[in-house]
Amino acid sequence: MSAEVEEMLKRFSAFKNVQGIIVVDNDGIPIKTTMEYTTTVHYAALMQTLAEKARQVVLDLDAANEFVLIRMRTLKSEIIVAPSDDYFIVVIQDPCD
Repeated sequence: MSAEVEEMLKRFSAFKNVQGIIVVDNDGIPIKTTMEYTTTVHYAALMQTLAEKARQVVLDLDAANEFVLIRMRTLKSEIIVAPSDDYFIVVIQDPCD
């Protein structure tokens, strides 16, 4: 998994306006990050809860469907959460206008 995570970090870091990337295990513990520790822990905890709720909503709507990605935009940033079997990745970037 380590090589896969490193490759993801490199690929996402190359995108324009990326402020930070966090790889989080399914227990909400950050595995790898490009951000400050306290910010990383804060995002990891909140995004783990969001990912679990999104997964449950998708299953409730259609049991044959699967949660693949959630993207949300605020005035200050855009957050993308993409789950995998053992971890999920959080990408925080400036919204492009």
